[in-house]
Amino acid sequence: MPDIHAHQLPLRRLFQGLALAALPLLAACASTKYRPVSDTPVRIGKPYQVRGVTYVPAADPTYDELGYASWYGHESGNMTANGERFRPNGITAAHRTLPLPTYVEVTALDTGRTVLVRVNDRGPFAAGRIIDLSRGAAALLGIRRQGVAPVRVRYVEPPERDRKRLRDGKPALERPPVPEATLANWRARLTRTMR
Repeated sequence: MPDIHAHQLPLRRLFQGLALAALPLLAACASTKYRPVSDTPVRIGKPYQVRGVTYVPAADPTYDELGYASWYGHESGNMTANGERFRPNGITAAHRTLPLPTYVEVTALDTGRTVLVRVNDRGPFAAGRIIDLSRGAAALLGIRRQGVAPVRVRYVEPPERDRKRLRDGKPALERPPVPEATLANWRARLTRTMR
């Protein structure tokens, strides 16, 4: 008895051949072209909306805020708002309005630790949070076990050696811990502003 599917064999091979030929094209579509990690050009960006709230990016060399930080790390490989590949163990952060990239000093009010962080992404968009840290930055601050932690964030112009270390995904030179009296003052100010 003849095979009733024998006439489909040439057609099946044709489709298999087309599928194999299409794989490189699909792979090319799936790959993302990331921007090289660089401090130039600095991008301020246009106003944008998230969940009905408008954010207006702007340069602010006087930026010095008390608030809450969260951290993110599972988005490894995703593109940041600056066009760079997100590195969860790098010392980076997301901010809603500061230019990309910008350097800020972040102090955890619970631990007193301070780290220099490179801002290359947008966020956080949860109420009450002023910065979203990479997993690496949160670990250096000693706040990784917490979902949200009180912080001070201050704009800085670090030396090139620190900038280069951060661009390479490494921490900048260690900063001295903040005295407990200063931390207590900042915690009290933050409590007053959150009422």
